[in-house]
Amino acid sequence: MHPTLFHLGPLTIHSYGVMMTAAFIVAIFLADRRARTAGMSKNFALDISFLILIFSLACARLTYVVLHWDEFAEHPWDTISPIQHNGTIGISGLVLLGGVIGGIITAVIYARKKKLSLPLVLDILVPSLAIGMAIGRIGCFLNGCCFGLPTNLPWGCIFSDESLAGYTYPHTHIHPTQLYDLTFMVIIFVILLRYDKRAHAQGRTFALFLITYAIARFWVEGLRWYEPEMVAGFIGPLRITFSRIVSTLLFLGGIFLWNFWGKKTTLKNTKT
Repeated sequence: MHPTLFHLGPLTIHSYGVMMTAAFIVAIFLADRRARTAGMSKNFALDISFLILIFSLACARLTYVVLHWDEFAEHPWDTISPIQHNGTIGISGLVLLGGVIGGIITAVIYARKKKLSLPLVLDILVPSLAIGMAIGRIGCFLNGCCFGLPTNLPWGCIFSDESLAGYTYPHTHIHPTQLYDLTFMVIIFVILLRYDKRAHAQGRTFALFLITYAIARFWVEGLRWYEPEMVAGFIGPLRITFSRIVSTLLFLGGIFLWNFWGKKTTLKNTKT
């Protein structure tokens, strides 16, 4: 696990940032191919991807700040300043689900503003979202964040001391929940592409993503480490976290959209 790849003077190049950049490049390339197949304008993918990049990162950061305000109470400018109070350059701390929600909201607003079919736009973009999230989880693994609880399973990982995972559980085998998420996202990505080749109502590919991702994320949450203050409570043995609450809402939203858009005209959707 290598949170830091190298240094350029005071600038630190983080593995997480590199993988997130790779995720956006792959996602844009795939979205462009799907958009052209669907007959969208040649600038559609680049324009909407640029907006999603900005607002998803902003929402991911905002969610992190809200959930970890104690880290910024004494230095509030650290929430947005590229130069932190201790002199380091760069902003760290994002919540993936906040970014996902921000990206979806951006796509909805863009489709409405441009008078495009919202279900079609979401169907075009959602496989890119899935594969982008998969690549991003490689960054989480290298960074040693979003990690799991101790385990005796043979694939448990020991993280380096410089990572949060290694600091929290030094020299201890823990669940590589980042790789669990990565595996689920690759599976979901394949499912979406295979489903999208069938005749179906526009919007159902997106709804299928919401349903499958919510189930996967809800399960992985049970193995992830969280600070005590990040746990909302328990229902029996079930630990309730912010991500589990959001996952439940995404699942219900996916079920609703699957049925709502399923009543529309069935047709051949975008293909990769």
